[in-house]
Amino acid sequence: MPPAVVVVGSYNHDLVWTLDALPAPGETRRAGGFRSGPGGKGMNQAVAAARQGIPTAFVGAVGADAFAADLRALAASEGIEARLETVPDAATGCAGILLDAAGRNSIAVALGANERLSVAHVRAQAGLLRSAAVLLAPLESPPIAVAEAFTLARAGGARTLLNPAPVHPALELGLLDVADLLTPNETEFAQLLERFTGLHETADALAGLDDASLAALCARLPCTALVLTLGAAGVFAAPGGRAGTTGPVLLERAYRLPAPAVAVVDTTGAGDAFNGALAAAWAAGGGTLADALPWAVAVASLSTERPGAALAVPRRAETETRFGRRFPASSPLG
Repeated sequence: MPPAVVVVGSYNHDLVWTLDALPAPGETRRAGGFRSGPGGKGMNQAVAAARQGIPTAFVGAVGADAFAADLRALAASEGIEARLETVPDAATGCAGILLDAAGRNSIAVALGANERLSVAHVRAQAGLLRSAAVLLAPLESPPIAVAEAFTLARAGGARTLLNPAPVHPALELGLLDVADLLTPNETEFAQLLERFTGLHETADALAGLDDASLAALCARLPCTALVLTLGAAGVFAAPGGRAGTTGPVLLERAYRLPAPAVAVVDTTGAGDAFNGALAAAWAAGGGTLADALPWAVAVASLSTERPGAALAVPRRAETETRFGRRFPASSPLG
């Protein structure tokens, strides 16, 4: 069976230091522990999709180094089809993560080869992209390569899910034109509003808005639909400013979904767990979001109860057992 979910994105090897508190600027703090492992938004999301039992592929760029070998081994162990472009004069991406006792983090990342993913390599995956049910991409790769992937996938009837994390300096309206769904967090949503509407809102202010005010802001963005991730407060889903103008209506109205109560250990990969699980549930649910969103919230919440990013994502059976929720399965993929 060809992959139903394809992720075009990044792989970064994570180096994680745990501390009692995040250091202030200029401060040196003694770390209580250190670990390393797989990360990068794209690969985290691919692992999250695969762990929901949905055939998944990953398209990305790596260097000719040991971290690239780690990625290939991870993809093989998770059953992910890896379509990798090797960039000989660039390093595989690497991230330094500081994690405090409350599960909050600060992250610095050197994207390396991820920023060199080429349009030519994406075009070489045209058959894979056109056969997908859902194409997911974060923005640790060049927007021009992501836009090409979205265009190819849409030609085959795929849904396109853009996680604008981080908001890339080269992000333009052309990419929003080929994205069916955007999934920013509060910070990214504020940046998108400023870039595309000129409105200046802080992430803290957005978190405190009521549903009607948030929906009005979502309607200002030139996109079809948005799901705003709010951490422990769950998610807010709303139509965008182009809702109903092209293609099917993905969201009839704005609504909020709370997150279940969990014992947070590490929030590092929660957003990626959400996006990968959402792509998988959307693919399995025959193209509807109504059941996919609650499933993605549950997976993301459970992922915060264990340390790490990609390897912290729960498998389908774990989430079903913990929350008594069945995976969406209204199509043969489920």
